[in-house]
Amino acid sequence: MTTAYQSLRVEKAEGVAEIVLLGPGKGNALGPDFWREMPEVLRALDVDESVRVVLLRGEGAHFSYGLDLAGMTETLGPLISGDNNTAFERTKLLQLIHQMQGATEGLSRCRKPVIAAIHGWCIGGGIDLIAACDFRYCSREAKFSLREARVGIVADLGALQRLPRIIGEGNTREMAYTAGDFDAERVLRMGLVNEVFESPEALLTAARATARKIAENPPLVVQGAKQVMEYCADKSIEDGLRYVAVWNSAFLQSNDLTEAFSAFMERRPPRFQGR
Repeated sequence: MTTAYQSLRVEKAEGVAEIVLLGPGKGNALGPDFWREMPEVLRALDVDESVRVVLLRGEGAHFSYGLDLAGMTETLGPLISGDNNTAFERTKLLQLIHQMQGATEGLSRCRKPVIAAIHGWCIGGGIDLIAACDFRYCSREAKFSLREARVGIVADLGALQRLPRIIGEGNTREMAYTAGDFDAERVLRMGLVNEVFESPEALLTAARATARKIAENPPLVVQGAKQVMEYCADKSIEDGLRYVAVWNSAFLQSNDLTEAFSAFMERRPPRFQGR
């Protein structure tokens, strides 16, 4: 099943939903349509019981060039012009930033695991997107750049908040301060990506295989693991242990647990239904 929007396409099959970035700006640049459509798409996928995993990727030669500066001129221009510096324009700009943050926050808050598959360039807003995913794969020719400093912007869509948890403070500061270009091997050493594949084709094959493997597991258990890890990110181990104990006390008993035991005893693959 495929659903088309202006800036992206959603393809659903076998419990996996692929969000494919389309642009329409060059290099799948992220313009007004994207910032409007992405939160809507993520809300729909979050409540769609047929979807167990989300895979985010780019169409064509690149993942994303980041913010579509040309496409956003009409929206941003009046709010950042030197002639418009009243509280009204400042408030409108604040509202716009919060609206755009809804795209990255939607990825982070999605109850389903989200995998990013990156090939070609991943720049600026593209980094914000992949930082909000659960984990990332890339192809060998992929290049990454947190480039906002080059265009006079402090990255404000989540990268500065999420990257330190993924790659550490030093690596994040280097990426943000230099606005430099980082290749696949460097980001692998940083821990930004889990694995590097030889080609975009091999990358997509592997990402889809991982997504299907996750989708085969009990969906409520996978979602529970994600929620527990998100809760524990800024808590003590003791707090985290209390939380997961309460979680399992509430949700351990399920039809899927019974199915897991039955499948083991009958020596057959389990068929989990999310019940």
